[in-house]
Amino acid sequence: MEETQFLKVLFKMYQIDAYEYIYFLAILPVFWLAFILMLRWKRKTQVKFASLELLEVLSPNRSKFKPGLKMIFLSFAITLLVLGLMNPKIGTQLETVKREGVDIVFAIDVSKSMLAEDIAPNRLEKSKRLVSAILNQLTSDRVGIIAYAAQAIPQLPITTDYSAAKMFLQALNTEMLSSQGTALDSAIDLSGTFFDDEDQTNRVIFLISDGEDHSEDASSAASRAAAMGIKIFTLGVGTEAGAPIPIKRNNVVESYKKDFDGEVVITKRNQEILEAIANATNGQYQDGNDTQAVLEFASEQLKAMDKKEFEAKKFVSYKDRFQPFLIAALLFLIIDLFLFETKTKWVQKLNLFNENEK
Repeated sequence: MEETQFLKVLFKMYQIDAYEYIYFLAILPVFWLAFILMLRWKRKTQVKFASLELLEVLSPNRSKFKPGLKMIFLSFAITLLVLGLMNPKIGTQLETVKREGVDIVFAIDVSKSMLAEDIAPNRLEKSKRLVSAILNQLTSDRVGIIAYAAQAIPQLPITTDYSAAKMFLQALNTEMLSSQGTALDSAIDLSGTFFDDEDQTNRVIFLISDGEDHSEDASSAASRAAAMGIKIFTLGVGTEAGAPIPIKRNNVVESYKKDFDGEVVITKRNQEILEAIANATNGQYQDGNDTQAVLEFASEQLKAMDKKEFEAKKFVSYKDRFQPFLIAALLFLIIDLFLFETKTKWVQKLNLFNENEK
């Protein structure tokens, strides 16, 4: 647990002031493509006038590797300039602040059935948007995230850092777990381990799923959660009519998932099992297809709960750290500027790149 707390503080210690500048790095592949095309054009043009052997005689000091080395230095310079523009900041003053809230764990289904598009754009994206919207209206509650399919895996331990929560949330996808299925019991049991404060009286799990459970222990897992004082609110995404599971390549549907008999699988929302889980913990079920209804439901339930006061570490002062990146970028640009494409005498004597071989 001490290691987890250390990682939380370390993560909060750094900030990026302007993430949007990272898109400038997209010019690097363009530069490299232009560089490669230019080299090919130069070779074709030179061959038209003389053979390679004659070119070696006419230009004995031409270096073969320095053009590429100059391009590498230029790439480093551009990367460092972009990082400087993003203005990394480091926390310089850490304070302990008191907050009041409840502990919330978001358990999100990432099984293949969540790719069904009966809810736009699909069930998984809808689930992620629901959680993000709930996070937007939280103020001082602690949150954690897990993902589950046939098994459950932790994504983010309990924290008050909502920006980190959103970052981990966006990274969720159906390829995270190789074993497929939906084991709601594993999700509930793992969520129960996230509550690290024994004095916290209000522990909440928001379980987001289509309810297609492939285990038989969800009810008993819910009973275990209830015994720990955990209340589960279930959000059902998808429709009872169901939809096929698309198999896509480059965002284009190639086919649909089929069973062993070759029939297209239709995945349907199982509202009954989600209601049973919620009722076992004195929680409630909510239709997750209506975002506004979910937000009102979450707000109403959380406001009705007693808030526990707890202490949290927070950096209240940050210092800009763009200077080292700009200095390093300038250094690489200077090296690139004074690095000529002719052979270096002392390097030529060492023959490190076999340039003296004929």
